[in-house]
Amino acid sequence: MKLATYKDGSRDGQLVVVSRDLAAAHYATGIADRLQQVLDDWNFLAPQLQDLYDALNQGRSRHAFAFDPARCMAPLPRAYQWVRGSAYLQTDSLIDQGASDHFLGPRDPIVLPREELGVDFEAGLAVVTGDVQRAASPEQALDGVRLLMLVNDVSLRSLVAPEREAKDSAGVQGRPATAFSPVALTPDELGEAWQGGRVHLSLHSSWNGRKVGLCETGPDMRLHFGELIAQVARLRPVRAGSIVGSGVVSNPAVEAASGRMEWPRGFSCIADKRAAEIVLDGQPSSGYLKFGDTVRIEMKGKDGQSLFGAIDQELASGEA
Repeated sequence: MKLATYKDGSRDGQLVVVSRDLAAAHYATGIADRLQQVLDDWNFLAPQLQDLYDALNQGRSRHAFAFDPARCMAPLPRAYQWVRGSAYLQTDSLIDQGASDHFLGPRDPIVLPREELGVDFEAGLAVVTGDVQRAASPEQALDGVRLLMLVNDVSLRSLVAPEREAKDSAGVQGRPATAFSPVALTPDELGEAWQGGRVHLSLHSSWNGRKVGLCETGPDMRLHFGELIAQVARLRPVRAGSIVGSGVVSNPAVEAASGRMEWPRGFSCIADKRAAEIVLDGQPSSGYLKFGDTVRIEMKGKDGQSLFGAIDQELASGEA
């Protein structure tokens, strides 16, 4: 099942069901108005949405309309909590609590007062949970996954590092509003690509129309989503509507026949690209995002079709 939230002038938008090919949609009115309602009463409402989804895919929905990602808010426009993991780091995993009172839609611009902040995109995956009990095992936590989304966890590099070093800082300035894909989908939509709490597909990242990353999301994810959720739930329950992110997706370098290091899958953020440039050339050659720059993040299935729709954002000047 695929779900999205259309803009309607309210904070939480209007829930819509989206066809598997992302071509058509249908308002979920009569079942639920908002996604959080569904997460709060999943066992009762999700089967009704599934019936609507099946009818939509079979062309039996009388009030279907063309799906337009530009009209989308984040699938869950605000959440009870947003937690970002670091599942691809080869060191101890970090869990950061992010701002969850306002998320960006997939076509919303990244608005900042100045570009000299080291503006970076971070392409990753995230899950939306149901209720997960305190001290849940990773397997129990994995059962709490309701939906998956793509994420652009925008980072201001000039502020992130100083905030981490300052023991009296909560680290809130270096992370502006996070953006999510047009569509959230249930794990069964991924078929065999959803295995062991990991998505085994490629994450496409483009910068100003040029592909910079085609990273594999499965093999190098050191902690699967059940393990990440279990970390959050170690001492407290996790409530329905919580979002847990994977962190930026990355694949390790390989040594070429020449002995030179290569990153054949590219990068899901500029910081990783700059780090590779330092290894290869002694200094970075890539700058961070400038006003007018665009970022596109997308994941395609084995059939080449977009699964979540694309996050497609521009860095714009202005007061956030």
